[in-house]
Amino acid sequence: MPVEKMTKTFRVIGLKGEGAFAAFSTEVPKRAKQFLKRLHEVEAVTGPEIALYEPKKGSDNQEGIYYVGVTVDEALTTIPAGMLYIELNEDYATAKGTDIEHLQWDLNKWIKEQGHQRKTESYIVETYHPTEDGGEEVEVYLPIERA
Repeated sequence: MPVEKMTKTFRVIGLKGEGAFAAFSTEVPKRAKQFLKRLHEVEAVTGPEIALYEPKKGSDNQEGIYYVGVTVDEALTTIPAGMLYIELNEDYATAKGTDIEHLQWDLNKWIKEQGHQRKTESYIVETYHPTEDGGEEVEVYLPIERA
């Protein structure tokens, strides 16, 4: 699995969620479905589905914040009620595949091997891309400190 280092800007329109990190695997998809039912309210050219995650900061950190939505091409001036617009610009280590846990493990290993440091105050980003076989590929972006 090739890992790439890049600087990337994400422009995101979406909904905020929060809860137990342990429940993210079920709660995030539910919140994403709620957002997609309202996608018609977004007056912009949209890109892939996206999720932003607050990183877990230790074993005593049990709850976190996340955002689900879609990417947009340009900064938004009109934001539907209850939605948020977020813009991120970070350096990332990124890889694409179908197994999110394996991707994150490989990315963390690569970051250490390359002498980079994770930027733990920035959101982890995942973008979701349908595949021709009806599945889904995810691209994981772990923020790293700028050199």
